Amino acid sequence: MKTIKDSVHDYIEVEGVARALLDTPPVQRLRHITQLGTVTLVYPSANHTRFEHSLGVYHIANRALGHLGIEGQQAERVRAAALLHDVGHGPYSHNIEDLLYRHTGKYHDEVHGLLDSGAVAQVLDDHGLDPATVADLVEGKGELGQLVSGELDVDRMDYLARDAHHTGVPYGTIDHGRLIRELRFRDGELVLDEGNVQTAESLLLARALMNPVVYSHHVARIAKAMLRRASERLLEATAVDAGQLRRMDDAELLVALRDHEATAEYGRRIAYRDLYKRGVWAEMDAVPEDLIGVGHDRRRELERDIAESAGVDREAVVLDAPAEPEMTETSSRVMVGGEIRSLAEQSTLVRALRAAQRDQWRLGVYAPPEQQEAVGEAAVSVLGIDVEDARVQDIRPGVHATLDEFQ
Repeated sequence: MKTIKDSVHDYIEVEGVARALLDTPPVQRLRHITQLGTVTLVYPSANHTRFEHSLGVYHIANRALGHLGIEGQQAERVRAAALLHDVGHGPYSHNIEDLLYRHTGKYHDEVHGLLDSGAVAQVLDDHGLDPATVADLVEGKGELGQLVSGELDVDRMDYLARDAHHTGVPYGTIDHGRLIRELRFRDGELVLDEGNVQTAESLLLARALMNPVVYSHHVARIAKAMLRRASERLLEATAVDAGQLRRMDDAELLVALRDHEATAEYGRRIAYRDLYKRGVWAEMDAVPEDLIGVGHDRRRELERDIAESAGVDREAVVLDAPAEPEMTETSSRVMVGGEIRSLAEQSTLVRALRAAQRDQWRLGVYAPPEQQEAVGEAAVSVLGIDVEDARVQDIRPGVHATLDEFQ
């Protein structure tokens, strides 16, 4: 057994297959991937890593298994999956995941190819565990896979508390103990037992409150969009391929960006927080529906059109149009009057939080400070943004302007 002091869960005891997996290269690599990616440019103390998080997920999974009475090889498979659930992450966590998916066809939790050979596969084999079965659990398959990846998973229970702790914001606090104690399997579904609608709501509320102030903070979004553009250019203009990019850690990617002429300026700006600024920051009601979650190819076309209209280099324009917000937690299952119900069916809070998420959604168009105004004016015209209803926040502190002032 190995005992590790953790900033969130105090002491974590690691034993069995998890202890053997701890020192394998794929797990140790997670020490060099920050949990929140570009959010560290907003909250300097948010420099915790995927390694810490993976230990926390293992710890909560271990406690949940004890409360659920799951033992033996079944439990060891879940413990292994909990510790390994993030080994598929590329550099800067989720920040360039869509880019990697376009090139590799894999998201971070599709780990079969990473677990079927090498040191991890050897450890799993030595403990009588099938790597493919563990990989299935990481993807959330099967009854026990819901513990690792699902609406009530141990991953969410750790990252909310850990992210709140390291950013210093008070919104991600959740009652781990009650959540774990009240988990049950009913008809093959992981649910919260009777009397726990508010317990499920607390998980949903924590995520909803963390989103605007941490996960979708505008500075983090600008840096993420720049990192995505830089990584795309790295694949287009250099010998680096998507497979290599996927296995880099944060430092390796930043060095690669700064070492290649085609991406050096992006690398410098990200390294020294010399970021683009908002030319447009528009609410959902002001944006044409076909721009919400616009695809990669169309987004690049629009960026070129905006750049041409503004008379700037096309690398000076970055369009950031997120998909319509989702709350997967609303499908969490709770027992009410002996029946399994989704939280969305049972909770009136869900409707309010959905409306809040829609209100918080923004389309952004970013450019270097000296070209911000020209790009903002061009973007309004090219994108067909409604200047009557939309708002844009100027870069000057405390200044708010309507879009019609950019005409």
